[in-house]
Amino acid sequence: MHRHEQRRARRERRGDRGVEDFPEQIAEWAMETAKRKLDGKRPPTPEERALREARVAVARRLGFYGHLIPYVIVNVGILFTGGFRPAFLTALFWGIGLACHFFFAILAPDLRKRWTETELRRRMPEEMSRSRRELEDRHARHLEHLSASIAHEIRNPITAAKSLLQQMGEDPHSPENVEYAHVALQELERVERSISHLLRYARDEELAPQEVRFADVVHSAIGTLRDRGARAGVELKVDVDEAGTVVGDPEKLRRVVINLVGNAIDALAGAGRAAPRVEVAAGENLAASDVWLRVRDNGPGIDAARLDQIWAPFHTSKPHGTGLGLAITRKIVETHGGQIEVESKPGVGTEFRVVLPKQGLARSPA
Repeated sequence: MHRHEQRRARRERRGDRGVEDFPEQIAEWAMETAKRKLDGKRPPTPEERALREARVAVARRLGFYGHLIPYVIVNVGILFTGGFRPAFLTALFWGIGLACHFFFAILAPDLRKRWTETELRRRMPEEMSRSRRELEDRHARHLEHLSASIAHEIRNPITAAKSLLQQMGEDPHSPENVEYAHVALQELERVERSISHLLRYARDEELAPQEVRFADVVHSAIGTLRDRGARAGVELKVDVDEAGTVVGDPEKLRRVVINLVGNAIDALAGAGRAAPRVEVAAGENLAASDVWLRVRDNGPGIDAARLDQIWAPFHTSKPHGTGLGLAITRKIVETHGGQIEVESKPGVGTEFRVVLPKQGLARSPA
């Protein structure tokens, strides 16, 4: 094993790698590409890639000629000084090594490239077909789950309203009809709200990006929630003045803040905490390239089993919730090129973190 690694190290110093190292070359290329993306560097252009490959090919040829010229000179010298037999044996054994060098340095790269392209052309249709089937299966399962959720979300209030209307029809003069009509109206409003949220989640709403102060967006959203928090007895602590500007749709970003803070207030409303509190903070990263938002509460928290489910459409723990608030929130954040994460501990509280690139929509195509 040690000798094999030494041989590979010598080949790498010569710029020559054996056929057996081809998988490692692919892995190194993938790691180099990933590192370049993480570092924010641009990938090489086709001209740069062609120039690099040409330099490698020239280096291999020069390396071969560097072995061929001494081979000829030494064998000619042995022929004149030691005779035919020593020259023949030297030429034979040295020639075997030189032929191997010629194969691996000159012929093997072209053969490897040609055979790889042939194998890819043979395997790609199979892999693409398998990937397409897997994607279609996932899409079908997601669509099935979403359809079942929509049917459940809409069927229940419609069934309740229908039952109430039937009772009103059986006894038109009942004094309870006014209450029945009020409840039926609430159930129908719930259906309307669910459909409205579903359409908002499903369609790609047109964005109106502009440069705005992120602190102004947060303050505007908090202003609509202060009365709601006061009625629930929840203290709102806001520290967002350090946040800079961001290119985005102010109304959509405002909706993100309203959804996250509103969910925190609802979680605390019936939690029975001694001092219910929602902390909203925002700022910039050290590179001044991103703005961040943190919404933290000291509520009951979320079970670990539910953390992966909270982003799913129609998943809700509220008795009258639509289950689309967080799904819409994540969609808006990702549309702005950002990320959203959640961390929660039962009995301690929940924290949502949003990171948005300051020029996210400015970089996206119009």
